[in-house]
Amino acid sequence: MISNEKQLEDLLSEPSPDDARAMAEMNGDLIILGVAGKMGPSLARRARRACELAGVSKRIIGVARFSERGVRESLECAGIETVTADLLAPHALASLPDAPNVLYMAARKFGSTGAEHLTWAMNTLLPGLVAERYAASRMVAFSTGNVYPLVPVQGGGATEDLSPAPVGEYAQSALGRERIFEFFSRRNQTPVMLLRLNYAIDLRYGVLLDIGQKVFERRPVDVAMGYVNVIWQGDANSVALRSFGLCQSPPAVLNVTGPEILAVRGIARMFGERFGVEPVLQGKEADTALVSNAGRCHKLFGRPSVTVEQMIDWVADWIRTGGATLSKPTHFETRDGRF
Repeated sequence: MISNEKQLEDLLSEPSPDDARAMAEMNGDLIILGVAGKMGPSLARRARRACELAGVSKRIIGVARFSERGVRESLECAGIETVTADLLAPHALASLPDAPNVLYMAARKFGSTGAEHLTWAMNTLLPGLVAERYAASRMVAFSTGNVYPLVPVQGGGATEDLSPAPVGEYAQSALGRERIFEFFSRRNQTPVMLLRLNYAIDLRYGVLLDIGQKVFERRPVDVAMGYVNVIWQGDANSVALRSFGLCQSPPAVLNVTGPEILAVRGIARMFGERFGVEPVLQGKEADTALVSNAGRCHKLFGRPSVTVEQMIDWVADWIRTGGATLSKPTHFETRDGRF
């Protein structure tokens, strides 16, 4: 089991031989925009450790506002260069270092309802500014499975060939982000990969933590959004690093998630077995859900290294022993797109 955050961070950032190979083949330095979010720190460390494993010298540069205390210092201790910047501020992008490889992670989701203007600025205006600033670079940009409509669960999940039909303003702005990157990719011939992710799992946040905490605390688990996909955050980070070789213009698109469509009811029962309690279930499963088919990703990069059962074991132990959390619920239950 994972007993503390240092051990967790070490595991999330541990590079695979494929990661090392990808960093060795990457031409030039890597800049990560929005590095201080939930996934960014472990991804930056994974990139640095992959370079060390491959025996290559490369700058890994992380850019963010760094509003959370200690994040910048911990990244610098890991050998990552940091730049503090509000990317929407005038001239902020112009002051950033050049880099032939850009990993775009800046985004806004929660708190969108009531502050839609900021969500649209972060998710559509900023991508345009970044695309202009780094027009000569290769770019991997995180998107989300929320750009898809709710689909029939029996269909196996949305594939990349399904036309987007986002529900709610956050999801609409996420599609806007993709369209802006596409516009500039076509205009400037910038190679881009768009990664439609749902949902990354860390022990401190994620769908499994949300469900597990409710079961442990004997709170109701809403099963109306009855099915989900999940992927270990380390595996999602690995896909991001290995995707630079697949960037193209117009942009390539790739779903990033685990191979299973999981029943929320079943996840709750698995946690119940581990905690020795009977889950309190509420509602009835709808016939549709926000689920994706990542078969294309698995053919390219292989199946995720961490199984659902392993993730549930880790999360259950983390909850039971009082492990730290980010206190950021995913709101995966939301069906109307209001975040």
